[in-house]
Amino acid sequence: MLTALAALAATPTPAVTPDDSIVTPGPLGFAAIAFIGVAVFLLVWDMLRRIRRGRYREEINAELDAEEQARAAQAASETDDEDIDPDARRS
Repeated sequence: MLTALAALAATPTPAVTPDDSIVTPGPLGFAAIAFIGVAVFLLVWDMLRRIRRGRYREEINAELDAEEQARAAQAASETDDEDIDPDARRS
């Protein structure tokens, strides 16, 4: 058993050059890589659109909340003025 392993280890393997038609991906490989590239591009584009849309919605919601708080503060200040000085409406 050891002699067989020693014989296999000592025997040099001949250098084989592979055939170019086996190594190259060919048109099918190019089409597969092109498809993956286009799919990645479209996915990134869609993701950026969704992120941008989310940011716009967040900004609009923040503006609406600020306007609502301003209206509430104004209504509260008008109500508070009337409660503090009842004669203010008569002047």
